[in-house]
Amino acid sequence: MKTNPSISTDHTIITSSMAMACRVQFSLHNSLRLFSSSSSSPIIHPSLKSQRVSFRNPNYGAFYCTCAAAEPFVVTTPLYYVNSPPHMGSAYTTIAADAVARYQRLLGKKVIFITGTDEHGEKISTSAAAIGSSPSEHCDFISQAYKALWTELGISYDKFIRTTDPNHEVIVKEFYSKVLASGDIYRADYEGLYCVNCEEYKDEKELLENNCCPMHLKPCVHRKEDNYFFALSKYQKRLEQILAENPDFVQPSYRLNEVQGWVKSGLKDFSISRASVSWGIPVPNDPKQTIYVWFDALLGYISALSEDKQQPNLQTAISFGWPASLHLIGKDILRFHAVYWPAMLMSAGVSLPKKVFGHGFLTKDGLKMGKSLGNTLEPTDLVNRFGADAVRYFFLKEVEFGNDGDYSEDRFINIINANLANTIGNLLNRTLGLLRKNCQSTIAIDSTIAAEQNAFKGTVENLVEKARHHYENLELSSACETVLEIGNAGNVYINQKAPWSLFKQGESGFETASKDLVNVLEATRIMAIAISPVTPSLALRIYTQLGYSEDQFYAVTWSDTRWGGLKHGHITAQPQPVFARIELETELNDDDTIETKKVSKKKEKHKTQKVVEA
Repeated sequence: MKTNPSISTDHTIITSSMAMACRVQFSLHNSLRLFSSSSSSPIIHPSLKSQRVSFRNPNYGAFYCTCAAAEPFVVTTPLYYVNSPPHMGSAYTTIAADAVARYQRLLGKKVIFITGTDEHGEKISTSAAAIGSSPSEHCDFISQAYKALWTELGISYDKFIRTTDPNHEVIVKEFYSKVLASGDIYRADYEGLYCVNCEEYKDEKELLENNCCPMHLKPCVHRKEDNYFFALSKYQKRLEQILAENPDFVQPSYRLNEVQGWVKSGLKDFSISRASVSWGIPVPNDPKQTIYVWFDALLGYISALSEDKQQPNLQTAISFGWPASLHLIGKDILRFHAVYWPAMLMSAGVSLPKKVFGHGFLTKDGLKMGKSLGNTLEPTDLVNRFGADAVRYFFLKEVEFGNDGDYSEDRFINIINANLANTIGNLLNRTLGLLRKNCQSTIAIDSTIAAEQNAFKGTVENLVEKARHHYENLELSSACETVLEIGNAGNVYINQKAPWSLFKQGESGFETASKDLVNVLEATRIMAIAISPVTPSLALRIYTQLGYSEDQFYAVTWSDTRWGGLKHGHITAQPQPVFARIELETELNDDDTIETKKVSKKKEKHKTQKVVEA
């Protein structure tokens, strides 16, 4: 948080010649009523015009119908800072946002999934100079690295905003002018300790020994500048009221407690311009200064909504989907999103986002990751070795969303093999093998009839409803666990029923055995839909193994988790493993005392797997 330990007392409030009119915007769906900066009228997000919704790229599985007057579900990741290539922390946030977006699309909603890169600031120009590149070239390179990683991870984003986009600059300047017109920007001298890595001034009481930043562990530098300030302190009471009356605004609840603590301790105005930084958007009323990187980057959530072919305009961008339904962020930038951002929006007369969710940090083998420790976790390396589904599943299932989480390779391999290869993959493969051997890969009876007076159907239906509840409440780990329970129940069911033995009895056991296979396969079909937000490629492979086309898979909605999808006469595909086990290859060195572990993921097309019948 920015502090102003030495602001001159003779600063002048800057006002515009035209006072900003209070705008009241309406929407039937808004649940968060907030006061505008110039009156007590509530600011409610704008109603949406009737829009025609197009189909998403089927490779992302992001299908939604055409509809009119539908309020979109807008989910955002942070705009990632391009001082360095993407890391596992940014990948984790984006994987989680993608799972949320995919689930919301399954509900039939129009989703606008926004991600992007934050490309201004002192750190960017410094990083570029260090490698002999211009800031623009550096931003192009790193931004492309993010896009490439999102493709590898199967991220189904709708908008990728870069803060160097000309349209973004137009909207930032317009927003700045609105805040200026509200009387919330003034000029003053600023003197304090500045962390270059955080791009912010620090209060001495929050620093470590030798004035080191607690986040980056590097000494802050003393600076004195003539800057423009935002009157954050003016919004102290209103922020307190918002947080008290809207407990879901910041989640999880312990993050809300943090934010309330910050606000109650007293808000200080913060600098929103830099005189010493040239790589940024010029201040509209003073081109010798550039707009502070956070005041710039946060507006990317709105500028991303602009349509490419239209003249950029703040109100037009807002009309395409603001306010955001959900900001997903790491806990280290919670203050910017839950304190600074709401106050900025109120000042400009713009609606607040509906929810800010701050998740925890990732560690590796119980230690904080860092280049100095040599224990960084490269997401591209993980995807290349294990596949996107494995990476997505592990971090969403094994890290309780909101808390810190740990990665270890042994645990990763054990979880993926046990859950995806065995519980889900082997269940499907051996059941399809039995169907092929005994029923010529043909569904012998409608799944609805097969499940009559069978408790297994009720078990699956209850688990699906639990999974839906967990997805709705951003309990992604619990959602994964609940879907896995369907697989566990399927394995218990088929082992208890032992259809392979019934088939050996001839005609007398054929009908019962056939019903058992249909019940397990129907449960697997439902499981594929329910797990698709987390492991979309695996879900597609399951669906195609069940005899459906890719188009049929991309057309499914959450309502298709209802029992009864498999029909009599439907033909399934020839059994092929949908997820290969991760094999450990062990080599001994010359003295046979030290083991070196090599991990390889065998390609499905080269791997054979015996059908297990018992």
